[in-house]
Amino acid sequence: MSHDLMAQRHIHFSSSLEILDIFNLENQVTLFPGDCLALLADMPDGVADLVVTSPPYNLGKEYEKKLDLDIYVSQQKTIIGECVRILKPTGSICWQVGNYVDKGSILPLDILLYPIFHELGLQLRNRIIWHFEHGLHCTRRFSGRYETILWFTKSDDYFFDIDPVRVPQKYPGKKYFKGPKAGQYSCNPKGKNPGDLWVIPNVKHNHVEKTIHPCQFPVELIERLVLSMTPKHGLVFDPFMGVGSSAVAALINGRRAAGAEIYPEYLQVARERLTLAGQGLLRTRPMTQPVFDPDNGGSVAKNPFASSLKDRS
Repeated sequence: MSHDLMAQRHIHFSSSLEILDIFNLENQVTLFPGDCLALLADMPDGVADLVVTSPPYNLGKEYEKKLDLDIYVSQQKTIIGECVRILKPTGSICWQVGNYVDKGSILPLDILLYPIFHELGLQLRNRIIWHFEHGLHCTRRFSGRYETILWFTKSDDYFFDIDPVRVPQKYPGKKYFKGPKAGQYSCNPKGKNPGDLWVIPNVKHNHVEKTIHPCQFPVELIERLVLSMTPKHGLVFDPFMGVGSSAVAALINGRRAAGAEIYPEYLQVARERLTLAGQGLLRTRPMTQPVFDPDNGGSVAKNPFASSLKDRS
């Protein structure tokens, strides 16, 4: 990461970062080694500025046990209720999910879980589509290349700052052609609102952030939420911490982080990543980096079957 990008992040990098396992509001980072409900039980009401997580999808992956769907939803309801309790009145909660798959039939988890948030009185501000280009290749249906982020707020008086996450304008030189502003530039010089369709690479084998976790967050995905939904020094909470990507996104942008993880091997990786992040040494993919576009002159990007396909047509 360049020094310019580091300078934009309001954090004093130090080798003395303390990563504590007992929650205190003064902690810069809390990583609880155990079930998130045990950590939540020790957290007071209304302390978190942002709750952001990607819960298990109930697919039976290495970090979860596949449950009857009713039991899964009941567990999620309990955890979501506690997350809402610790959320500030001005806070946001972002639940990032994909599909539950059973015998080839899919059930979008955002549809399944939405009623829980609604019954708790939260208000849905966006259903953000996270699009990525790599993943499992399906043979009996179209390959899944997106997941969703449900963004809820606890009230109408919520924190939101679009400026830190603006993206380049498509037509920055466009001007008003009539009216009192005719001839003036019509776009915001800071950039445009990124909208609710986010194209961000997922973390696969050649990603700079890849760890042992099979389904980890890209840091830049969470950075966009942290920067727009929390004030400086705000608290970001993740009940399913995994290898710590949400905590990294919080830390490198001058926020506090707290979360829980039940698997010791993931927790150790999270500690290592956060230690490096605290020193300014952790490699992450910058938010400003364009999605890779293969060079048409490269051998891998050339279609070796093009001539034979042309002959058949």
